[in-house]
Amino acid sequence: MIILRYSETFLEANTYIIADDAERVALVVDTGAGSAAWIQAALEEHELTLGAVLLTHGHADHVWDVSAVAGDEPVYVPKPDLYCLENPLEYLGMPQFAIAFPRMGIDEWKKPENLQSLPEQYYSESIEIVPGVTIRAIATPGHTEGSSVFLFAGRASFAGPHGIGNTDRDETYMLSGDVIFNNGIGRTDLPGGDDQKMASSLRFLVQVIKPETIIFPGHGPQTSMFHETRHSEFLHAAMS
Repeated sequence: MIILRYSETFLEANTYIIADDAERVALVVDTGAGSAAWIQAALEEHELTLGAVLLTHGHADHVWDVSAVAGDEPVYVPKPDLYCLENPLEYLGMPQFAIAFPRMGIDEWKKPENLQSLPEQYYSESIEIVPGVTIRAIATPGHTEGSSVFLFAGRASFAGPHGIGNTDRDETYMLSGDVIFNNGIGRTDLPGGDDQKMASSLRFLVQVIKPETIIFPGHGPQTSMFHETRHSEFLHAAMS
């Protein structure tokens, strides 16, 4: 399984590309401002075609380049955050970004052509979202109303630039968006945030996610559920 990560985007939001080695159809996860050129180059380099884009939540720093990336391919976002895709800057609650984006040469927002709310089935069973890549969603509100994490499994096969490295066995991975970071969690003081819901979501994840699960967060380096449950003061506070 090819798993690639890119973080040279606005606010260093992580973009991920996941694809089965045999099928060569990519799932792109989160498309922050500045990710489109890298995504296109990575797809060409690895001889992948785009199958779908998955957004962990609706904040601008995770979705901005989605139209440039997706074209007419499906773009999935958790249903409670669907409204954010009308104008992500408007709903982020940080008007300074509306000034910063044009000054940085970032293109204007364009709503994706084939935007869909993530089907509810993904929250009850594992489903193949693109050929060879099966995910399951868990609703984890708190950072936004729709914030969700996504589980998938496979054996990483690429250790080059932007690759996460080869593994000699199947691993379970969690795309955590802005719910859990390496030694951190997403903020809850923006529109749609709720600290009580975040605490509840964190408690639930501690209970149901296996410690060996590797976490790919929306910002920063990867971590594991074992590391976070043992060392994160934020998870400790949520459990108390």
